[in-house]
Amino acid sequence: MTPQNWLGRTFNPLKAKISNDPYYRFRSLDEIAMAAQLGIKINVSQAGVDDWLRLPGISIHQARMLVELLGMGVELLCLEDLAAALSVPVARLKVWEPILEFAYYSPESHLAPPKINPNTASIEQLTTLPLIGDNLAAAIIKNREEQGLFKNIVDFKGRLSLDAQEISQLMHFFQF
Repeated sequence: MTPQNWLGRTFNPLKAKISNDPYYRFRSLDEIAMAAQLGIKINVSQAGVDDWLRLPGISIHQARMLVELLGMGVELLCLEDLAAALSVPVARLKVWEPILEFAYYSPESHLAPPKINPNTASIEQLTTLPLIGDNLAAAIIKNREEQGLFKNIVDFKGRLSLDAQEISQLMHFFQF
């Protein structure tokens, strides 16, 4: 028995790559079918840019737009919602369906905390988040008005002089 077949199964390097690389970009319908067979899913409600870019035919602009929409609270609960968000026919997205997982998360759920964009949020929205009181919310608004939009969580931390503990708790609630 060869090393490739020592368990009675043939080793498939592509299958191994797909199952072991969470950022693997699928290139064909066969690869999507293989991923589905391996149980790989992309949770649409929680997908990031890297998750969307795994799908063949999606652009970086589309991936960023979907993440932005999700961050604003837009719900994509079915393939038709996703097609509408991308302005493409549903039939074009059918090929992705085997690995897409659509789920609803209640706003009160701790499984998917609501994310807000600190570049557009009001004081009222900011103070709904844990750890953000009136003073920090006012500092966020003042800082973005005086110094411009926050680029990312690292920029946010530095400009507001937050410590690592604070930012490690807050980062789960922000979408830039």
